[in-house]
Amino acid sequence: MNDTFAARCEACRAGAPQVSDGELAELIRAIPDWTPVSVDGVLQLQREYQFADFAQAWAMLDRVARLAEAHGHHPALLLEWGKLTVSWWTHKIRGLHRIDFELAAKTDEQYPAQGEG
Repeated sequence: MNDTFAARCEACRAGAPQVSDGELAELIRAIPDWTPVSVDGVLQLQREYQFADFAQAWAMLDRVARLAEAHGHHPALLLEWGKLTVSWWTHKIRGLHRIDFELAAKTDEQYPAQGEG
């Protein structure tokens, strides 16, 4: 995993700081396939993963769900045929926290190499 996210961030709680614009610009460079998007006024990290079929996308969803549960931090997951869209943000602060970037990087680690399933 990228060293940018090696340090443990503080536990996410109401009142935890959102990333600043400067932090956003720095952190997003470490996860270039992710896009910051605003959904209902809440900044989120979003990435779409492509697969050969529904079963492979479902398997990825399962890996991401296990990752999320292990960290007690849960993304929005949209499963479609051959595609999984993952959106990370911190619900309690209605925006992005460093942990969202860390978990986006860890999500990328769950994506199988081309041709694997």
